Amino acid sequence: MATSTREGDDHEDEIRLWREDGWWVAKDVETGVTTQGTSRAVALENLDEAVALHRGEIGHEPTDVELEELGIDPEDNTTGEQHPPDVLE
Repeated sequence: MATSTREGDDHEDEIRLWREDGWWVAKDVETGVTTQGTSRAVALENLDEAVALHRGEIGHEPTDVELEELGIDPEDNTTGEQHPPDVLE
């Protein structure tokens, strides 16, 4: 397993990168966010996007109009009493 750092705007992030079952796996140690890809570059690109989503730097909660365009009734778009799967927490 390789460990490296990359410089961010105000800090360095420790990243672990390894091969597993034919995939490259990349993990941001600080956040615990982990991604994979068919190559090192793809795994790291996926990690950059996933960490940005995790930190709220990109993406947005869908609007009711966007949900309706996807055929989802906004009134039914809740988890109710169910907790999300462990992988989403």
